[in-house]
Amino acid sequence: MSSAAPTPPATLGELFIGFISIGARAFGGVLPWAHRVMVEERHWLSPEDFAAVLTLCQFLPGPNIGNCAVVLGRRWFGLAGSLTAFLGLFALPFVWVLMLASLYAEWVWHPVVRAVVTGVGTAGAGLFIGTAFKLCRPIARLPAALALVAACFVAVGVARISLLFVLPFALPLAFLAARRGWV
Repeated sequence: MSSAAPTPPATLGELFIGFISIGARAFGGVLPWAHRVMVEERHWLSPEDFAAVLTLCQFLPGPNIGNCAVVLGRRWFGLAGSLTAFLGLFALPFVWVLMLASLYAEWVWHPVVRAVVTGVGTAGAGLFIGTAFKLCRPIARLPAALALVAACFVAVGVARISLLFVLPFALPLAFLAARRGWV
């Protein structure tokens, strides 16, 4: 990855092409490809900025990366940028999902199709886990942040406590840690 400062897209066309390239490759999950395109390939964002925008967008209703497209498009080009990024992200997947749903409905009973769907799901999970490690890099040197992440993981992932109950406790703790300079 380059150490140069991030450079946002210069035109709406560049923004559209960047987001359509994310949507075109996003089989199994958009997050890994969004990080790869925006941070590693096009250098539109630093890893820290990507993590910050994603964090904000996880609290908004709707798909996280769809929200990121709207937020970043707005940041760089206003309302036109929001629409351009959102349409770029969802144009190809929308068409492909309609086509694949038609095919799947006809072939769902076939064992090979079931095996392929299972394999694709497994690959998507691997991409998601790899991206989670990339997103952890900016906070890896912050013990308070790591403790909060671990506590939330244990509460939601192990103890199976609903995120709706965990977030009201985690948010004030994160805010307090940030105010005290621990994160």
